Parts: sequence; structure tokens; C-alpha cells
Amino acid sequence: MAHIENKTIDEIQVGDSCFLERRLTRDDIQLFAIMSGDVNPAHLDDDYAQKSIFHEVIAHGMWGGALISTVLGTQLPGPGTIYLEQTLKFKRPVTLGDVVRVTLRVLQKNTENRRVTFECLCTNQKQEVVISGEATVLAPSHKISRPVPHLPEIRMMGQKHWTALLMQVKEMPAVKAVVVHPVSSMALEGVLMAARAGIIDPILVGPKERIRQAAMEANLDMDTLEIIDTPHSHASASRAVSMARQGDVQTVINGSLPVKELFQAVLHPETGLRTDKRASHVFAYDVPTYDKMIYITDAGITPFPTLENKRDIIQNAIDLVRRVAHVPPKVAILAASDEISAALPSTIDAATLCKMAERNQIKGGILDGPLAFDSAISPSAAKYSKLNSPVAGQADILVAPDLESAHLLAKQLEHLADAKGAGIIIGTRVPVILPTHAEDAFARMASCALATLMIAKAV
Repeated sequence: MAHIENKTIDEIQVGDSCFLERRLTRDDIQLFAIMSGDVNPAHLDDDYAQKSIFHEVIAHGMWGGALISTVLGTQLPGPGTIYLEQTLKFKRPVTLGDVVRVTLRVLQKNTENRRVTFECLCTNQKQEVVISGEATVLAPSHKISRPVPHLPEIRMMGQKHWTALLMQVKEMPAVKAVVVHPVSSMALEGVLMAARAGIIDPILVGPKERIRQAAMEANLDMDTLEIIDTPHSHASASRAVSMARQGDVQTVINGSLPVKELFQAVLHPETGLRTDKRASHVFAYDVPTYDKMIYITDAGITPFPTLENKRDIIQNAIDLVRRVAHVPPKVAILAASDEISAALPSTIDAATLCKMAERNQIKGGILDGPLAFDSAISPSAAKYSKLNSPVAGQADILVAPDLESAHLLAKQLEHLADAKGAGIIIGTRVPVILPTHAEDAFARMASCALATLMIAKAV
């Protein structure tokens, strides 16, 4: 509506009514919690809510009360209304997805003091009463018609795409994982979080006393986890990789080792986890301003990939994303320009890779390139550039020209766009998870979820 207009005390009649309908979403609950400070786990914690008398997350009671206030302030009587009294009786909970219909009906009107009493009734989509009560207001005496004020846009900075992915993994059996040298509290917290979520069944490899000391300092219960004692970090890496080669575990997770040290063991040409494909690193990001998960590659293995390297890098990423989304991913091969130019070798590579995909040398994805970053992820930029492309403006995978640009792009998303990410190495015998020391426990758990999906049979 462009304008809101009131009804004055003279216009209001006993029996007048109006209504508002609103569907409850998780964003509604979270926004109300942020605004009010009411962080009762019955509204925000799925695990807790399942054990409550309602067995699911419910809305704050006053969310429905706020909708009554909305009707009074914008419809009947509308602008100029002064709230005086309100009674509420909560009959049933409002749960996610419920459509609440708020109906107000005039019960009494006193023209002299401008007081109007309303019956307030909130029902759900089953016509069940969820809230009832009465409201008394001071109705306006003069006509008011005003344009609807422009409100700032609110973006929820949660991890809705990660939440959906973790729900998908929850239905899968836990994978056997070896955790290499987890001698820090952060490494152990991520492992325990993933284990409690049923994503991994971990075996810890490292100096037993150092692991127990880190757990004790962080007040973590490690009694149920198997620990294989090793004397030092090199022995930890060697033992973990050997377990993966022998098929004892399905994924390798770095605990507290320097990345270079684990790389030496994982990528060793004789005793490591190499395959006939080039190993590559993929970042997965939940970006609040993007409508789906975005994947960036290769940000961790090959500094200056050749054309053949890029073919494997792209195929690895496609194989991963197909296991997550179950549809052919849209792959944007990035460059500084949308046009092919001999002055920019990355544009020549991009065009060649697209031709390779046409000839089935890269399978399972929809490729286009060269594409500038804005053309790859912004529909308006793609339209402005007049690109006739099945990928532009809606990319799932971003393939950077080299490791340095991929890493810079990933870290910019993290620190400037509030993106929540996780990384994984694929193209090896088993997926390898290499969290950085700065990554929190959630990012480590999310990386475990990616590994689980990579291990699962492709759809």
C-alpha cells in the first residue's frame, strides 16, 4: 500500500472489523528475538524445542500481540491511534509455517472521550483460536492520510544455506574420520560438534597427553573418543594418511598441524593420497546477499594451474556440488573481462575450457567464461553487459584464474560480506579437511558435512 488512512471516531461504528494475515517464518522469530532480547530456547533452539511440551519451535507470544498492534495502528482506527489497554489469552502455540489471521471487531464506542474497545481474535490456518483478548484505544478525531514510510532493508546474517545442507547430512550415516594432531581446544570443539551432530565418527591421532590437556583446559569431555598416541606431529600425519590409504577411515581432518606439514603427507607421490586427477581445494560460502551457496576454487593447492589442471579443478568442484544440490551446477570461469583477449591468458583458458565441456571432457556442469566477477553473480550486471549466458548472474561455482586470486576473493567474502564458509580438498583418495587456525567450530563442522556429501553416492 502506498498510503495509510485512518478512521476517525465519528466514522467508526460498532461492528466494524478488519483483518491481517501473516505466515510465521524463522526470520520472524529471530528478528523478534533480536528486537526484544527474548532468547528463550523454546523459540530459537530446535533441539531444546523438540524436548518441550510442544515438540517444535514456537513463536514468541507477543509476536501475535505485535500483529494486533499493527492492525490498530495502520488500519482500524489507523494513524493517530493511541493504545490504552490490552488483554491477551494465549490458547495455542503458533509454529513455523502457520498462517495467523488477526481479526479486530469494534465492541464499544464512546464518542465523548473517543475511547473504542475491540475484540481481538487470532486464528491459524485450521481456524483454531491461538490468541484472544480485548484492546482499548483512543481513536483519532481528525482525518489522517500519509504515505507509507520507507523502511531500511534488513538482511538476516544467519546460515540458512548451511542449515539446509546440515539437515541433508543429518539423514546420512556418520563417516569414519581421522583427526590429525588435535592439540588445541578449537580443533577439539569442531570435532565434538560434528560428532554430536552425527556427521562423523572420529578417531584422534596425536600425542595423547597433549590432546587430553587441551580438552581439560576447554572443559571438553573426550572420554568416548578413541585416541591413537603418536610422539610428534610428523608421526601423526603419517599415521593418519596411512589409515586413509588402508581404508580404515573415510576422511582426514587436520587438527592443529601447519597446513604445509599435512600437505607433504597427503600429496606424497608414493605414500600419500594422490589419484590420477589433480587434487584441488574448494571453499563453500553462505553469503547473506546471495540466494544460494557459492563455491570458489582452487584456493589451496595449485598456485598457477595449467589448462589441464583447471580441467581437473572444475571437474572436482562439479562432482562436489552435484552431491550437494543434485542438479548440474552453473560454473563461471572468472577473468578480468567478459571478452576473450590475447592480452589476458585467463580469458583464452576460459574459452578453451568451455569448448572442452562441449566435447564432454568436463562433465556434469554448465560452463561459461570468461566472466568478470560481477557478471558471474549479479543478474543486473549480466543484463547490462548484454550477456547471452546460462551462467551469468546465477553462478554456483566460481573458478579463479589462480590460487592467489581465489584466496583473495574468498577472504573478501568472509570479512566484507559476512560470508560463512568451509573448505575441503577433493580429488584425493578421501576428502581432506584443512581448516585454518582462525576458523571456528561451526566452520569445522560444516567442512565435515561437505566431506560426508562428497563420500556419499552421487545422484
